[in-house]
Amino acid sequence: MTTIVLLASLLPFSYAACYLILCVVSPWGRCYRCHGRRYHRTAIGTRRDCRRCDGTGRRVRIGRRIAEYIRTEYRAGNQ
Repeated sequence: MTTIVLLASLLPFSYAACYLILCVVSPWGRCYRCHGRRYHRTAIGTRRDCRRCDGTGRRVRIGRRIAEYIRTEYRAGNQ
């Protein structure tokens, strides 16, 4: 029984570690607004370049932004 509880408690940590590795290896992910299509539909049905990703279809992952923020704060504190 304790083995199951131990494995269940390690699951979130392993998920976070995998996401951290993914953010380091591949910092770019699909844009959540246009879903990587580079455009979105307006209210009247026309296509427009996505403003969130500037029409590239790619955005920096949230985990990468957090890691960059922590690194910047750490470096600023050591000066």
